[in-house]
Formats: sequence, structure tokens, C-alpha cells
Amino acid sequence: MTHKTYDIIIAGGGIMGCATAYCLISADPTLKIAVVERDPTYAQASTTLSMANVRTQFSLKENVEISRYTIGILKSFEEDMVVNGESPRIYFRQEGNLFLVAAEAEEAARRALHMQTQLGCRVEWWSNQQIKEHYPLYEPQPFVGGTFGPDDGYFDAYAVLMAYRTKSRSLGVNFFKDEVVSIKTSKKGVTGVQLADQGSLAAALVINCAGAWAADLAKTAGIDIPVIPVKRQVFVLDTAFKYEKPLPLTILPSGLYFRSETGGLILLGKSMEDDPIGFSFSWDEQRFINEFWPELAQFVPKFDTLKVVRGWAGLYAVNTLDGNAILGQWPQLNGYYMANGFSGHGLQQGPAVGRYLSELILEKPLSMDLSIFTPQRILDNRSLSESELV
Repeated sequence: MTHKTYDIIIAGGGIMGCATAYCLISADPTLKIAVVERDPTYAQASTTLSMANVRTQFSLKENVEISRYTIGILKSFEEDMVVNGESPRIYFRQEGNLFLVAAEAEEAARRALHMQTQLGCRVEWWSNQQIKEHYPLYEPQPFVGGTFGPDDGYFDAYAVLMAYRTKSRSLGVNFFKDEVVSIKTSKKGVTGVQLADQGSLAAALVINCAGAWAADLAKTAGIDIPVIPVKRQVFVLDTAFKYEKPLPLTILPSGLYFRSETGGLILLGKSMEDDPIGFSFSWDEQRFINEFWPELAQFVPKFDTLKVVRGWAGLYAVNTLDGNAILGQWPQLNGYYMANGFSGHGLQQGPAVGRYLSELILEKPLSMDLSIFTPQRILDNRSLSESELV
């Protein structure tokens, strides 16, 4: 391959890479942008292996604002992403998110709820009685109530990703099927990237959107970030009892979460302390049977009879410092930008992050101040507080 020069190279073509490329090329159509993605089928991408949830129920103001923006984007997404008369179908379903609240967490939950409503979010406190009225199959007695966000929901993650990718390409972004194996630097800053198969690409600005692989890529530029790949499993359940209406994404204080899926199925997952670190995509049905099913059946007794029909494993890019995003230019390397460490929330944060990075890079007025996620806090070992991580 002949040596090519770009204005911006994006390493990783998942939701972060494609949303950022789209926002950049939309803001400045003259930019020469390359997105490098090693697997355009996205078979192991966190974007497509997630449960595709978006919610405003966070305890950190910026995370709430990010999700509010995404929900707004999704409502008009199909019209906005038309290419050659073809419109994507993303099946955005606002079935809501219900967080059950334990007694010891009630004060923090009510504080977060107040902040969310102050920002204009539709979130309500439900007593146990109200939870039973809405979902009689639930047994919320061990808890003090819950918070319900009716605007929260889920969508087709693959369709959203493909729409960003297709739209970006139609606007002139170049996509490479290859792997960025290293970031090339000089004393002045970034100079480009080395690819596994097709030589090198030159650019004075590189954005690391490598997801679970972000830390490995950062190391090639001499940068250490506290991001690790953690395996999370999803189980698809066919329950003998079928409830007459869709269930919201329901999150128990233990971290167990489940929701309805099309075809009368239930999707379930849970983040565990002993979830394996590394690039493993193996799936273990026994984990559900031994550890998750008893808890599910206690909360939903009618789900005591079911079968596991399938499942999958994906990777969270976990920021071990504080579970929140690392966004912006690395202070010690000019031209090296990061969108890493989303810890399972990257899909819903992609649209806002793409816009933020494009405004930061192009020095445009910021639509949303996300400087709280600055990479400087990694160097300072200064963590953010977010109690609503799932």
C-alpha cells in the first residue's frame, strides 16, 4: 500500500470511532479522515454484544446529560441517517428502566433522582406498592422502592453502528480493514499509525477508540491507562410464564438485570467481582443456573420454570480508576486523543462523545462540557463518583 496522509486517524470502528468520524466530517467536510477497524463484521465488538440500553438514571450530572442527548438523537435517527434514500431501522423501544433500591442506598438514590429531574429527565420514585401495581409478577419486598425512567429503553445496536458507518462513508470518510498495531510519535507529538497488513498511515492527530483493546494500543505510545477488558455474559431465557406486556430493564441492587426481548424472551446479565479479565468470549450456561437463576426466581417467582436458549459474552472496557470515560487529548502527547474506559456505557454515550471530540478537535464552542472526563485525572489519580454503574 502506498503511504497515505490524513488529517485524522481513528483507531477502532465501533460506535465511538464511527460516531466521532460522522461528527467530524459533518462539521468539516474537507477533512481527510481514516477509520481503521480490524473486523468489519463486528463479531467481537462491545457495541454489538451489549444489551443496547440507554438511560438517564446516573448519579453524575454529565452522564445524565450525555444520555438525554442520545435519547433525543435516537428519536430522529432514522430520518437523519438516510443514505441514497435508504433509512436505517433501529427499533428504539422506550420500555423504561426500573432500578430497585435497597434501604442503605435510598438516600443516594433520592439524591440522584432529584438531580435527574432538575435536569429535565422524566424519572419517578415508585413505592413497592406502585411497583407491584405496574408489574404484579415482581416481589420488591426486600427493597424500599425503586426509580423508574419511562424514557429509557433499548435499540438495535448493530443498526445504529452501521448507520453511522454508512453515513460517514457517504460523506467521504475512508474505512480500512486492518489493525492499528502501534501509534507513531516524535518529540513534537503524534505522526501516524503502523498497520498490521497495509503499511503505515500518517496524521498529526490520532484518536484511540479501540474499546477493550485501548490500553494495549496506548502502551505503544508509552502511555499507561487503567482500562482492562472484562468479560460480561448475557443469557437469553425462554420462560414458561409469559407476561402480557414488555418488562423494562429491571436492575436489582446486587447488579442482576433483565428485560424483555422480542419473541417473548428475557435477556439477563450481571456484573460480578470475579468476572474474568482478558480477551475471552466463552459463554458458560452454568453461571446462570448456579448463581443467577435463584436470585431471579426470588424476585420473579413465576420465572422459576424456564430454559436457557442461548447466550453470548462480550467485553466491558473497564476503567478501574472510577468506571467513567476518559475523553480528550492526553496532556503529555500532542495530537493523541482518547475515547476510552466506558465500562459498559459506551454505546449509549457514543453520539455525545463523538460530538464533544469533534468540537474539541476543531476548536468549536462546546455543546456540552465534558471536561470532567479529562485524561489529566488519570495522571492525577483523581477519581469521579458515579454510584449508578451496572
